Amino acid sequence: MTAAQVITVLDQTVDWYRTLGLQQQAANEPSDVLILYDNRQTANKVMSLAFDIARADAEMLGKEPPVAEDTGGDTATSSQALLQLQKKLEAQTASVQAELDTERRQLAANKKNRVGIQAKINELQGEINLINTKKSIVATMQGLATDAGGSSAGALKAQIDAMAVAIPSSAAPAAGTSAVAAASSAGGASTAAQSPLASTSVSVVGRFGLWDLASNVFRLSEKRGTIESIDRRTAALQATLTRVRDPLVNQIRALSARGDALGTAADSADSTALNGVHDQLDALAEQFKQASALLIPLSREAILLNQYRRNLSNWRDAIKTQYGEALEALGIRVGVLLVILALLFGAAEVWRKAVLRYIQDSRRRYQLLLLRRIALWSLVVVVVGFAFASELGSIVTFAGLITAGIAVAMQSVLVSIVGYFFLIGKYGIRVGDRVQIGDVAGEVIDLGLVRMYLMELSAKGAMGPTGRVVAFANSVVFQVSSGLFKQIPGVNFSWREAVLDLPPGADYSAIKEQLNAAMTDALKEYRPEILRQTQEIERTTLSSSAGDAQPQIQLHFTGGGVEAHVRYPVHLAHAAEIEERVTEALARVVSGAQADGTQGISRR
Repeated sequence: MTAAQVITVLDQTVDWYRTLGLQQQAANEPSDVLILYDNRQTANKVMSLAFDIARADAEMLGKEPPVAEDTGGDTATSSQALLQLQKKLEAQTASVQAELDTERRQLAANKKNRVGIQAKINELQGEINLINTKKSIVATMQGLATDAGGSSAGALKAQIDAMAVAIPSSAAPAAGTSAVAAASSAGGASTAAQSPLASTSVSVVGRFGLWDLASNVFRLSEKRGTIESIDRRTAALQATLTRVRDPLVNQIRALSARGDALGTAADSADSTALNGVHDQLDALAEQFKQASALLIPLSREAILLNQYRRNLSNWRDAIKTQYGEALEALGIRVGVLLVILALLFGAAEVWRKAVLRYIQDSRRRYQLLLLRRIALWSLVVVVVGFAFASELGSIVTFAGLITAGIAVAMQSVLVSIVGYFFLIGKYGIRVGDRVQIGDVAGEVIDLGLVRMYLMELSAKGAMGPTGRVVAFANSVVFQVSSGLFKQIPGVNFSWREAVLDLPPGADYSAIKEQLNAAMTDALKEYRPEILRQTQEIERTTLSSSAGDAQPQIQLHFTGGGVEAHVRYPVHLAHAAEIEERVTEALARVVSGAQADGTQGISRR
C-alpha cells in the first residue's frame, strides 16, 4: 500500500473502533454487557493488528527508494534507472579490471613490447578512474533518493503514532510492540474499562404502565437500528481489508508459481546457471517474507471481524426477540385497557336503559342518570390513570397531592357539589318547589350542581312573583344562620293565621261559632285538595300531626280583653283567592256582630 492508502485504511479502522461508544450506550441488559465485553476485546485486537500492518507497510516504504515524478516537462531520473546505471557501471568496472589484470600479466611476461603494453595499461587505468567517478556520482544520487524515502517513511510513522495516541483506548500498540502483547494489554484495559459499566449497568425493571411499555418498544427499535448500523460499518471495513488483501494473495500465488518454475529449471541447469537460480530463489524468499508480513495480520483481522459480526448478529437477534415481546406486551396491555373501557361503557349504557325503563319519576331518573355519569367518568379516569402509571406508589402520591391542592383551591365549589346531593335527597327540593332561605321566599326554577336559582315571590307568596331571580350556592344547606324551608314533596299548601280583638262582655261562644261557620264556607271549594295533601303528608312523613286541615279558632285572654285566633290552610296555587274569601267571610261576621250591638271587633 502507498502512504495515502495506509492512512485511509487506518482511519476507517479507527472510525469503526469508535462505534464501541454507541454499543456501550445501547447495552442496558446483562446479556448486552457480555456481548459488549466480547466485542471490546475483539475490537482491541483488530486495532492492534491494524497498527501492526500500518507500521510494517511504513517500514517497507522506507526501504524502497521513492519514484520522482516528472514535473514541468523536465526528465526525472527514477531510482530504478539509478540502480540499473550502477549495475552497468559495476559490470564495466569488472570488465576493465579483468582486462587490466591481463595486460599486467602480459607486461610481466613479455620483455619486448613493454611500451605498448604499458600504454594499454595506462589507458585501462584511466577508464577505471572514469568509471569510479561515474559510480561516485550515481552513489550520491542514490543517497539523496534514499534520504527522501526515509523522510517520507518517517512522516508516515509519525502520523501512525499520532493516530494511535488519539484513539480512546490502549488498543494501538506503540512502535516496536508486538501484536500479541498489545492485544493482551488491550484486553486488560478493556476489562478495567468494562468493570464500571458492569457495576453501574441497571437492567430495565419490569414496569406495567402503558407509558413505560411504549417507551421500551421505541427504545428497543432504536437499539436494533444502532446495532444494524454498526454491522454495516463493520462490513464496509471488511470490504476495504479484502481489497487490500486480494493483491497480496495474488502476489503470493505468483511468487509460489515462480518458485516452482525456478525449482523445475534448476533440475536441468549447469553449475553457472545454478548460481543465478540461487540468487532468484533468495529474492523470492525475501518477497515471500515481505508479503507474509502483511498478509498474516490481514487474515487474522478478517477472522476477528467475522467473529465481531457474529456477535452483532446474536445481539441483533436477541434485541429482535425482546422487541417482539415488548410489542406483544404493549398490545395486550392496550387490548385489556380497551376491553375494560368497553365493559364500563357497556355497563353505563345498561344502567341508562334500566333507569329510562323502570324509573318513572323524572326527578329520581335525573338523579340516577347524573350519578351514572359521575361514576362512569370517575372509573374511566381511575382505569386510564392506573393503565399509564408505572408504580402504584407514585400514582397514589401524585393523586394525594392533586386532591389536596384541589380541595384547598376549590373548597367552596366542592362544598356546593356535596350540598347538591343533600338538596336532591328524600326531602330535597326540585324545580317548581317553593322554598324560603333566610328572608327570601321563592320558587325553584333551576337546580345545578353548584348553584340553584329562585324566582322571588312577594310576602307569603300571595301577590305572586316580584320579577327578580335570586341565586344561592348549594353550600347554603350547611349554613346554620340561614335555614332552608320548603314544602313537603307532593304538598302545596300552608297555614295562615288572623287575630280578632273581641269586646268585653260579648258572647264569645256565639262569635266563635259564627267565625267557624264562615271559614268552613269560605274554604269548602278547596277542601278535597287540602284533605288529599294532608294525607300525603301523613304518608310521606309517617306522622299524624297534620290532622284533617280544618280551620281552627281559638280564644285567648289577654290584658286588654279576649282575642280570637283564626288559623286556616291556604292552597298556595290559589293563595290570593283564598285570602280574599277569608277576608270577606270575616268581614261578614264582623258586620253581623255590629248589627247585633256588639262593638269593638277588629282584625289584626
